[in-house]
Amino acid sequence: MALQGPEELGEPVEESEDLDDQDASSISPAEEITLPPGPGGDEETEEALLLPWDRFSAWLHCICVVGFDLELGQAVEVIYPHHSKLSEKEKTSICYLSFPDSNSGCLGDTQFCFRFRQGSNRKTSLGCFLETTDRDAPPCLKREQGHYYGYVYFRQVRDKSLKRGYFQKSLVLISQLPYVTFFHSLLKIMAPEYFEKQEPCLEAACNDIDRWPTPHPGRILTLPIMGVVLKVRIPTSYDKPGTSQLVQSAQSDSMVSIVLPTIHEVDLFRCFYPVFFHLQMLWELVLLGEALVVMAPSPAESSDTVLALVSCIAPLRYCSDFRPYFTIHDSEFKEYTTRTQAPPSVILGVTNPFFAKTLQHWPHIIRIGDMKQAGEMAKQMKVKKLKNLKTLDSKPGVYTAYKPYLNKDEEIIKQLQKGVQQKRPSAAQNAILRRYFLELTQSFIIPLERYVASLMPLQKSISPWKSPPQLRPFIQQDFMKTLEKAGPQLTSRLKGDWIGLYRHFLKSPNFDGWFRNRRKEMTQKLEALHLEALCEEDLQKRIQKHTEVETVDLVLKLKDKLVCKDDSWSITLILLPLLKPPVLLLLNYGSATSTTANSPVAFLFSCKVNRC
Repeated sequence: MALQGPEELGEPVEESEDLDDQDASSISPAEEITLPPGPGGDEETEEALLLPWDRFSAWLHCICVVGFDLELGQAVEVIYPHHSKLSEKEKTSICYLSFPDSNSGCLGDTQFCFRFRQGSNRKTSLGCFLETTDRDAPPCLKREQGHYYGYVYFRQVRDKSLKRGYFQKSLVLISQLPYVTFFHSLLKIMAPEYFEKQEPCLEAACNDIDRWPTPHPGRILTLPIMGVVLKVRIPTSYDKPGTSQLVQSAQSDSMVSIVLPTIHEVDLFRCFYPVFFHLQMLWELVLLGEALVVMAPSPAESSDTVLALVSCIAPLRYCSDFRPYFTIHDSEFKEYTTRTQAPPSVILGVTNPFFAKTLQHWPHIIRIGDMKQAGEMAKQMKVKKLKNLKTLDSKPGVYTAYKPYLNKDEEIIKQLQKGVQQKRPSAAQNAILRRYFLELTQSFIIPLERYVASLMPLQKSISPWKSPPQLRPFIQQDFMKTLEKAGPQLTSRLKGDWIGLYRHFLKSPNFDGWFRNRRKEMTQKLEALHLEALCEEDLQKRIQKHTEVETVDLVLKLKDKLVCKDDSWSITLILLPLLKPPVLLLLNYGSATSTTANSPVAFLFSCKVNRC
């Protein structure tokens, strides 16, 4: 299947304008363009501490070449950089997931992505640094902790010189980052060069990537790769939902080849077009974490549709498992296809006809035909019964017994149909659909946000000399009572059983993941407020009013905060002139193994001892 549609590279830069107070000749193509101070802070000091290949590792785990051997089948031929580690199980997963099923008939070049479980016990020296850079990312763009993404550029062409009659090979980027559009664009630059020049250009590409700045949210980055320069902006959690801060061209962009307006968004309209009469029902199924399988004719359509489903509840993060492309060789095949228990909360994208029988017991199945062009009209389709689905030759549609909680929204369907009739650009249709899903999700999540915010203790209850107060528990009945006056009816035109939808959602993995994250954020906020109260307290007077034992107890508690908090240096400087050497000895006691010479505790101790 040839590449087409929304997979195109970004916009070429035609115009340029001066950068304020900066000479264009002084800017390196791999340089970060500094933005006004924002939530992310200044990372230059941390970047300076990075070792060789650390920058590469911030973007990719490795690059693989997967070929087909007549005797061995699919095999990993090359891994770059050579020091990259992959377990045998991971290599096997990459081999099988990097090739389309034989029935797909993908001639030419095809791009798709997959997702697989990461091997256990893998540690990285960049852990703390990546956690810092990941902190400001939106929930849907945080790096995966237990899974890898595989971004594939597969080429299959006729070659009579080969015994099989075809040249078949895939170039695969393995990463924890869900930057789908960015990595597909990167592959369009790398893969043709690789297929022509082979391994030397991969080594050159890896060296280019290792000179990139790290993917810090909120920064505009210029990224040179194999003679081409990409310009991107990594979104932040502080961006207004539904807006994209487009990268502007500047005089320094004379070397920039491609500007990418987005790094992760797929074309929702193209993906949902075959089933867009059921948009709202699909939104509910994804929101509730229901088991879904997408049956498609090719891995490209399978992976795009699964990614579209996962993104339709943004800014809420989809917290269950999802596999954009899943095969019978996958290590979780038995786990996900067993009939001895209910299907798990997962979205699978498949192309093999075998799954039509194997997954027939699944409650919700989406059958995707060849994705139509924007000018073709989709036909009205009713939801079909599961017993009618026998093979992949069945007609496209949604096969389920699910009854939506909300009434069908006819307005969005009419709006999109009118756009097709008037030949509205696909980008505009995509923007309409994305905004619709965003407003629907926001209407649903605002009452939850409002209730959870009420669980936060009042700031006046925070005392510097007591432990931080605890969050009040989430009580479902109390939350349901708030919906009568402050429910989604305030922001959404849709009618239906909103209460039933909330009850179902509160039992889902998506609510569990969302609430865990919110509780963590609020607990960190309480800790920060408690630390702020402590900083503003007059410690000199406080210590003078207490005995030596009470002072030591206070200092030991402060030591725990010094070891745990990122902003502990400010506390260190406040405490330094107040503490006596015996107290400092207690503070430093037992810290030798838990802190380094550069830690605030060790610094505090050494400074005081030297002064004495």
